[in-house]
Amino acid sequence: MKRFIRLITLWFSVLFAHSLWSMEMEPDRLVDRTVREVIDIIEHDEKLKSGDKKKMLDLIENKILPHFDFTRMTRLVMGKHWSSATSDQQTELVNQFQDLLVRTYSNALTTYSDETVQVKPVKNLGDKTDVTVRTVVIQGSGKQPVPIDYSMQKGSGGWKIYDVTVAGVSLVTNYRGSFSSQIRKGGVEGLIKTLSEKNRALEKR
Repeated sequence: MKRFIRLITLWFSVLFAHSLWSMEMEPDRLVDRTVREVIDIIEHDEKLKSGDKKKMLDLIENKILPHFDFTRMTRLVMGKHWSSATSDQQTELVNQFQDLLVRTYSNALTTYSDETVQVKPVKNLGDKTDVTVRTVVIQGSGKQPVPIDYSMQKGSGGWKIYDVTVAGVSLVTNYRGSFSSQIRKGGVEGLIKTLSEKNRALEKR
């Protein structure tokens, strides 16, 4: 799990971009342009390099959140349990899951060091509104490259990410197992309580 978290932090690092890009640019170009910009930001910001978690959290909230469809992500993670949640519970689940991802990866992203990302072009995009943008993370020091794939859908707000697959492991699938386990133990309210407790713990780090 720690390896999964360490690698998947990179899907945040390739998405610091102006929100208009996702409306005007093709998905692979959006990712490619953002890769180069975010690496430059991290490498030249001394506070980020020194592990300033508040600044990293602010950066993620201001630059990354607009590029994700957290409602769809949460629905996919919940699977069959989504329909059993009330409207208020669904809203709370989206908020808590978003906070969990942001806080988890803002902490982990401070360990970034010299990785590079190669973005593969999307072939035959045409009028498609649902695509996978494939990238490869080059870690250096003789380590194996890590494939990271972004499932993206185009809507009225442009291209949004709804799942990320790192080295063959889907974020949605990974969390679906733990969510289902919590629901079996304590129902939807039990899951919300667990997520809230995790977020409070991460906030104190």
